[in-house]
Amino acid sequence: MALNLSAEQSGVQRVVLTVIALWGLGVIAAVEFGLYQPIPRALIGPIIVAGAVLPFLAYRLLPRLRDYLEAVGIRRLTVFHTWRVLAVPVFLWYGATGRLPDVMAQDAAWGDLIAASFALTLVFLPQRRASYWLFHVVGFADLVIAVGTGLAFTLMGDPRMGAIITLPLALIPLYGVGITAATHLIAFDLLMRDRGLGEALTSSHGLVRHT
Repeated sequence: MALNLSAEQSGVQRVVLTVIALWGLGVIAAVEFGLYQPIPRALIGPIIVAGAVLPFLAYRLLPRLRDYLEAVGIRRLTVFHTWRVLAVPVFLWYGATGRLPDVMAQDAAWGDLIAASFALTLVFLPQRRASYWLFHVVGFADLVIAVGTGLAFTLMGDPRMGAIITLPLALIPLYGVGITAATHLIAFDLLMRDRGLGEALTSSHGLVRHT
């Protein structure tokens, strides 16, 4: 899975990694300084959604970024989702200690575990477009359900939802979800345009064979 980038793509990669790092640090600083506290809880959901939509719009509108992510490819975008296993103990701990509604914590934890396991499994399976489609549909649905469940509890006035603006949990919805959902959207676009599969041959059965 060695990534061969042109000089221009390497420059884009540095910018992307810098933006991602600054985003994470920005979330940490905002939580520490209480910048999310005055925001109505019902607006946290739209902020989370914006975290996914804005990177995807950047991908669609900036040709250099789009070319870079095509070079990164579907497979690497999929493997990236193995990070979601790290969210599992966080959700379970918040649920077990009553700091999050148990239903939400359980659904989010097991959904992320399934998504991470699925992504890891694809590394060892024959590469098929259908497999990538299935993973990204399932993984994206898990995020939609998790965010929707959280929003529902927020609108019902559950005080435990205040935990989503505390560390370390805040890094999942306000940082990880945005990046992760954006990679799903980018993968959908690449699959629809038949891009990002590298130097591959596709049989009539949809099998991707790397040459």
